[in-house]
Amino acid sequence: MTQPKIKTLDIETSPLESYTWGLWNVNVGVPQIKTEWSILSFAAKDLGRKRVRYMDAGGRGTSKVRDDYHLLEALWQELHEADIVVAQNGKRFDVRKINARLIQHGFTPYSPIKVVDTKVEAQKVAMFTSNRLEWLSKHLTKTEKSKHGKFPGFELWVQCLADNPAAWAEMKRYNIPDVVSTEELYLRLRPWIVGHPNLAVYNAAGEVTQCPKCGSSDIHREGEWHTQVNTYPRFLCGGCGGWSRGRYTTTSTERRKLLLVN
Repeated sequence: MTQPKIKTLDIETSPLESYTWGLWNVNVGVPQIKTEWSILSFAAKDLGRKRVRYMDAGGRGTSKVRDDYHLLEALWQELHEADIVVAQNGKRFDVRKINARLIQHGFTPYSPIKVVDTKVEAQKVAMFTSNRLEWLSKHLTKTEKSKHGKFPGFELWVQCLADNPAAWAEMKRYNIPDVVSTEELYLRLRPWIVGHPNLAVYNAAGEVTQCPKCGSSDIHREGEWHTQVNTYPRFLCGGCGGWSRGRYTTTSTERRKLLLVN
């Protein structure tokens, strides 16, 4: 049974270097920017596989830490091979940040992808105490978001920019678990997601009914799904527990003519 290529992705970026006259409530204008941001590292994982691919900009000296071209080549390939990309805050941050750097470096577009943003989906379906990965992974997944103890807070980024090997090692330990916890969060949320990319569509030769959320063929008819003017067969997935409905209405044309809407 053909399944789409689903990847979980997470990037870490360097900060801007800017000139300012103060520490609080500061607005930085474009002429005040000394050094642009760049991508420092990324981690990527294929859904259901154990191996996590990781790459960073370290080990080449401080003058090349912000040279992210080799990372972008690998990121372009990761995205080009994917059908669906899962990322925490991926729609607002990761994918757009990657796109910005790709465009700046003259890359052509990778093949079209669909993005499932676990932060956005968590916000849509529930009112958690926090939608940050730190909280969501602590309460909803087995793998908690990693913390960096040797170089706490911003110090990790400072030391990576100084090309400190120990800092890069900690960045790797920080980046990789985030991808694992994001994948686990995605699987926990997936049955609840409304409008999830239809995985069954990718199985062109499919001859069985599949769950649009997870692709399982363990589908059971469970009652009816009602809209304002139509009734559809309703289905429950035995694989992920998600609900879906058939595409064809069971409401006759004659019955629809009698129905009013408000």
